[in-house]
Amino acid sequence: MIIGSNAENKIFLTPDELADYLSISKTTVYRLVYKREIAFNKIGGSLRFRKDDIDKYLNDERIEPIRK
Repeated sequence: MIIGSNAENKIFLTPDELADYLSISKTTVYRLVYKREIAFNKIGGSLRFRKDDIDKYLNDERIEPIRK
């Protein structure tokens, strides 16, 4: 969870906010964009990420534990 940020309340995230939200580097954010692994919008030439899309991506990439 992010402390001191209101990324949880935003619809669109900047690359910096997304990096904070996912606890990854901004370079990794741009790598995911370059590989088209995450959905993004370009608004006036700036990258923006819908929080709903990111949450769906996280859910889709989730690896379930092996149950015995």
